[in-house]
Formats: sequence, structure tokens, C-alpha cells
Amino acid sequence: MKKTLVLSTLAALLATGFAQAAEKLTVAATAVPHAEILELLKPQLAKEGVDLQVKVFTDYVQPNLQVDQKNIDANYFQTKPYLDNFNKGKGTNLVIVAGVHIEPFGAYSRKYKLLKDLPNGATIAIPNEGSNSGRALLLLQKSGLLKLKDAKNALSTPKDIIENPKKLKFKELDAAMLARVLDQVDLALINTNYALEAKLNPLKDSLALEDRSSPYVNYLVARPDNKDSTAIKKLAAALTSQQVKTFIEGKYAGAVVPAF
Repeated sequence: MKKTLVLSTLAALLATGFAQAAEKLTVAATAVPHAEILELLKPQLAKEGVDLQVKVFTDYVQPNLQVDQKNIDANYFQTKPYLDNFNKGKGTNLVIVAGVHIEPFGAYSRKYKLLKDLPNGATIAIPNEGSNSGRALLLLQKSGLLKLKDAKNALSTPKDIIENPKKLKFKELDAAMLARVLDQVDLALINTNYALEAKLNPLKDSLALEDRSSPYVNYLVARPDNKDSTAIKKLAAALTSQQVKTFIEGKYAGAVVPAF
């Protein structure tokens, strides 16, 4: 009886020890699809000793600032052009850990079914941040609506437009606001995560959409001091697993594309 009691106590202590040994990893993400993908991985990471905590943000600035200030361990929401521009502008040194997926950027309208139907002087809403503004303008250029001074510059702004035959007017807004102003503008260029949150289907609802060869991969990002930590390495491996690939392909049906 004593032997059984001792063994039971030992087993309980070991179980408690293993539970306490789980390493907490806090990751910032936008709601769709990033947080949804991270939530999928919680059970598997728990088995590997990682207690994944997901913090959802509605903007693109705080997730980076919180990681830089060491309030959060990592984030998953951004492309390399955005990260490079952020690091340069804010003096941060955040680094890429792993590429996970691509969200083809799209143009949406409540008023028109085709881009050719846009009237002269139409109001176009685009993101107000450098890399996403450039991305929007590059898509409009590819669609034949305008021409940029540098046809490949991912940081182009409306000031770089050299041909604008329809005399389109540009309204630069925070990316999170674009889906909300669709009724107030003729066309809005919207990041897919915000489009999905607004219940827009990029494949069915967009008037123009980047193709699958888009270079705008969404990355897991961390700091130089923790990018090689065991917990972040385990998360990176999980994010680039067959489980995630199958989930993305099944749930988002082409609106989000695996990048691995």
C-alpha cells in the first residue's frame, strides 16, 4: 500500500513538474487567418511543452512595437516589405523566422462589377502605409488603370503615378479601415486578412486580385535575441507543417495560399 502511495505521489509530482515546465510563448496576430492558424496549433505545441498564447490585434503597428519592447515574444501578420519599412522607420531590428502563407491582395467595390466601369474621377481607397500603398498601386498598374514612375517599386505612393487616364482620386487610410469605407468610395484595395474579417471572398468578390506568384509572404517574426529559442523553433516548424498546409487549403480555398 505504501509503495503504491509513493508511486502515485511520485507520478503526480512528475506530472506537475512537466506541466510547470511548459514554456509560455506569446504571439501577436491579426484575427484572420493568422490567429485561426495559430489556434489550430495549440494542442500539438502543448504536447511539445509550449504553452502558446495568442494575442489578437486589429492594427499593423502594435504587434511589432510589442515584440520590440519584449512584451510579446513574436508576431505573425506581416510581409517582408512591410517589416523592412517598419524597421527602417521605427529604428527596430525585428527579424524573419519562417514564411507561412500568401494572401493575394484585392480590389473591391460595392458600386461596380468591373474595373473598366469605374468612372473618371473615381475615388480609390488604399492603405496609407508605404509597402501596402505600393502593393495597391502595383495591382492597379497591372490592371491597366495607371502607370508608375518605377513600375516595380513596392514602396510607390500616389505621387509616383505618371499616367492616370481616368484621373482617379486616392484616399489613403489605415489598412484596418478600408473594408469599412467600401460604401463611401468607388473602389478599395484591401489586405486579405481584413477582407476575410469583413466576410468578403477574395476569389468571388474582388475586381482584381494578385496571382499566386505574389512575393508578399506572411512571416513569423521575432527579435534577434529570441529567434533561435526552442519554443519559437517549435512554432516555426508547426506553422510550416502538413497540418497547416492542409488547413489553409481546406478552410480558405485559394483566398490564402501556403508559401511552403
